Order: sequence, then C-alpha cells, then structure tokens
Amino acid sequence: SLYLIVLGSLLPNLSLLSGADPTDGFTEIPLTEANFLLQRPYDIPLEERYSYESGVHKMWVYADDKPLALVQGLDYCSGVWQFEGNAFVPNGTSGATIVQIHGAAHGNTTMLLRIYSGEMRYYVYELVDATNLYDKWFRVNLIHNVDGGMVTVFINGVQKFETHDHGPGDLHFKCGVYGAPSDISYYMESRWKDIKIYKK
Repeated sequence: SLYLIVLGSLLPNLSLLSGADPTDGFTEIPLTEANFLLQRPYDIPLEERYSYESGVHKMWVYADDKPLALVQGLDYCSGVWQFEGNAFVPNGTSGATIVQIHGAAHGNTTMLLRIYSGEMRYYVYELVDATNLYDKWFRVNLIHNVDGGMVTVFINGVQKFETHDHGPGDLHFKCGVYGAPSDISYYMESRWKDIKIYKK
C-alpha cells in the first residue's frame, strides 16, 4: 500500500450547505509539506513506490507488497470537512482503493473508494461512477459531516453518492493506492495533484 495522508487540525462545526460547486461555503485550509505523510511498504525504499514531479504525486504498488510502515498524525473528530484532489488511474489498475477516510467507531474506515475495471465503487458494493475513469484526470470531493454522520462524494463537481458514515472516531483523509482483499490487478497505480482540504 502507498498512501498520502493529509493532516488537519480540529476546527469548529458549521452546517453543510449545498451549492453548484461542492466547495461553495467552505474555507480552504492552507497546506504545507508538514501536512503530508507518506505510508509505504515497510521493506521498500520510498523512491521505489513514489515520485513527485510537476505537482503530481505518483504512487504505485504490487499485489505482493508488504504492509504499510506505521505513521501517526493529527486527526479530526467533529465538524464538516472536505477533501479535494485530482486523480489519474491508468488502464489496468483494478481492485485498488485510491482514496479513503480512515477511522470510524465501527471498523477501520469511514469511506473507501475503489476502482474496478475503470468504474468507481464504494468498497466493493455500490456503484459510485460508471464512467470509464481510466487514463484521464478526474476531480474527487469527499464531504464528511461528522456530527450529521454523512459522507457525500462528488466526481468532477457532480454529486454521485451519499452514505451514512461508520460512527465518529479519530479521522483523516488518505489518497494513494492499495489493493482490495480480492480481484486485484498485480500492478496498481494512482496519481494525485491539486490536493486541498476545506472546512465549514
């Protein structure tokens, strides 16, 4: 698994409003290099699974890679938070989780978005986006209303999915790539740029 963890800080809760753009009504949180931590297989040098060039974070793993190295960071636990990033998944990557909200009262994660044969799914269940997402940049927005217990997914500015979260906890956003439990391609890759965090 290779994941870029976006670290934030505790901010006040305000109500979630809808708008044409999912970031309407949100305030962007300035991010620095200190806000990003990289998780990687514990036995492999970072440069063998990660590159950063021209503003693009490229991450790749293989199905037989070892587990993650342990990284700790700041979490959020209340309020309304939003992740935004532009993703690119090359053709052939399948069964890969590319973005998640880590932490929950029940289970390890609140939200997982996976690519299977170019389609995006919530875990292995509901279809989020049936568009062929391979080999093109697409914008992902995740809005987590912690107190309301809801997560909303936008793809390219269009609301595609909404679900209840898995309860409050120590939460943070992660983007990158790692394999699902089954039906995965041997090589898996995702690229990310223009990563932003917002709050209400």
